[in-house]
Amino acid sequence: MSVARRAFIQMSVGATVGILFTPTVWTALDDVSIWTQNWPWIPTLKYGEVKGVPTVSKMCESGCAVKVRTVAGEAFGTEGNVDNPISGGGICPLCANGVQVMNSPTRIKAPMLKGAEISWDEAKQLVTEKLAAAGNKVAVISGDQTGTINEVFSALLTSQGSDAFYVMPCEMQAADKAWSGLMGGSGQVGYDLENADVVLLAGADALESWGPTVANMKAFAANESGKFLFAGPVQTRTAAVTSKWVPVPTEGMAAFTLGLCYYVMQAGRSVPAADFEQFKAMVMSGYTPAKVEAATGVSADTMADIARTLLSASNPVVVPSGSVAADAAAFALNLLLGGAMKVLPEFAKAIDGAMSRSEMLKKDILQGVSADLLLVYEANPAYALPEQVKAGFTVAFDCVETETTAAADLVLPTPHSFERFDDLASPYGLAAATYALGAPVSKPTVSVMNAGDFVLGLAALGFETFEDVLDAKVAAIGADKRALVGGAVHVLAETPDLSGVTLASSVLGKAAVPVKGSGAVALAPYTLLNVGTANQATTPNAPCTISNNQLVGDFLVVMMASVTAKKLGVDVGSKVKLSGGSGECSALVQIYEGVLPGVVAAPLGLGHTVGDEFSKGKGDNVYKILTVSSEAATGTSTWAGSTVNIAKI
Repeated sequence: MSVARRAFIQMSVGATVGILFTPTVWTALDDVSIWTQNWPWIPTLKYGEVKGVPTVSKMCESGCAVKVRTVAGEAFGTEGNVDNPISGGGICPLCANGVQVMNSPTRIKAPMLKGAEISWDEAKQLVTEKLAAAGNKVAVISGDQTGTINEVFSALLTSQGSDAFYVMPCEMQAADKAWSGLMGGSGQVGYDLENADVVLLAGADALESWGPTVANMKAFAANESGKFLFAGPVQTRTAAVTSKWVPVPTEGMAAFTLGLCYYVMQAGRSVPAADFEQFKAMVMSGYTPAKVEAATGVSADTMADIARTLLSASNPVVVPSGSVAADAAAFALNLLLGGAMKVLPEFAKAIDGAMSRSEMLKKDILQGVSADLLLVYEANPAYALPEQVKAGFTVAFDCVETETTAAADLVLPTPHSFERFDDLASPYGLAAATYALGAPVSKPTVSVMNAGDFVLGLAALGFETFEDVLDAKVAAIGADKRALVGGAVHVLAETPDLSGVTLASSVLGKAAVPVKGSGAVALAPYTLLNVGTANQATTPNAPCTISNNQLVGDFLVVMMASVTAKKLGVDVGSKVKLSGGSGECSALVQIYEGVLPGVVAAPLGLGHTVGDEFSKGKGDNVYKILTVSSEAATGTSTWAGSTVNIAKI
């Protein structure tokens, strides 16, 4: 690399030290300190013993092993857990603000029926009646990718004769549809970034928002001898610290990856898969260097150079992101390379009637949800999927107010993750199947109930409390609960059988056909954890860290190359309207040459209409302008290939 990772860290530290000698920054930091300490909703701390209590946070999709700082038993801060082997003391921007969110004025304080407070007994009676009336027309949307709480909800669906379990769109779902759905594999794909000698991040913004970001950063820093490459439509912060950025349009990622398969098979690599010969014939005819260059804009010389780098490595890995087809193409390439892609076994279930994780990931929420009774668990589809979800009666389980709780018929407040028992099983991207438990470190100050306890009271699922379910889960996987509480990790070392895996040759033959909307400019949406996610809005301390490349005042900022801006007749600071999907957004323009020509990059996570002063009314909601289309190769729904029309206003 041009700048070694150790040197990069040293430069960052040196820059920070230099900043601290600037008086202006001290004034700014003092202002921030005064600001954050004078929020009226922050509780006044007592005098007493200060502790760092280990647990897990569920505020980000992957979960973080954290230590909650308490004084006299009351939480006042969050930090990384240095004893956790995965995080090594790191913490993501969302989980770092866990205590502030727990004390937010937007906390839901009691069950609410159409805006009126009711008792928990009344809520239970109402939902019981709705379940009886709905029959099998019941659906669940979960914002938790890693918890056993999903077994409780899916077991309830099974008891109702329904399989309508949905997760919010996520990398784990695309990977499962590719690996188990198209290729016939079992288990969950993972990536050993720490021990790989070449890592090609094919769209995966691994150091910023993709997968277990804290673990990814730790692996990146620890892997001194490895070479990292990034392919994607935008030179992200991750791309900026890798050895090479290869500009590739999102909709062309599958073709780009299959183009690399062309060179790898040309070098003699093969896979003992039943359809290898068909796959090879398809790639060698359909993904020649000339055809891939026409589909993606990546030159044959660049493709050949990347292929040589992968072939010369002893333990390479390709990490995909973008679509089911792109994932399947990357998995095929990894099988050909025989490197650091891992396949993780699934932990045993705690509840017999529950779905497996793979079964939970099968439903395509982008194709729409329709139910007489909809249960939404700590997810915000009203914000991120405004057109896809329809229900006769909606019950929203959440900790704080969101667009979904505002639209729901019945709102049931859940404990914050620092106030409850919860667990974390194999976040997508890790190289080993891992399991951790979290326990409450603080008592709730509002009338809340664990969603698992509430659901177990609705049907005979074999357990009295959710803590009983977690006990059964720990027993099923053969772990010691006492050793796991607080975020310690249990690792499952079994290896799934790969003998039945195919290369999905009949499907991937169509992957080079770009899926694009009708707009004039390709949209490259991206996620920054300090800005927020589909389920978690901007947290209280985050506004101090959001760049003017994402937000200026209350205006969303989009980035494009100067050649794109010139073609559109706009410049830095121009106010524009972006139209696409089923809506439109207003934004200011920023020029950034790290965006492919003909592409506009826009941050997800802004534009909330419900929330606190730090998230509500900040920017605009880019989810409104995403175009849902069907992949020609897989038939699954995707946002990759979204396009927009841009007009100056």
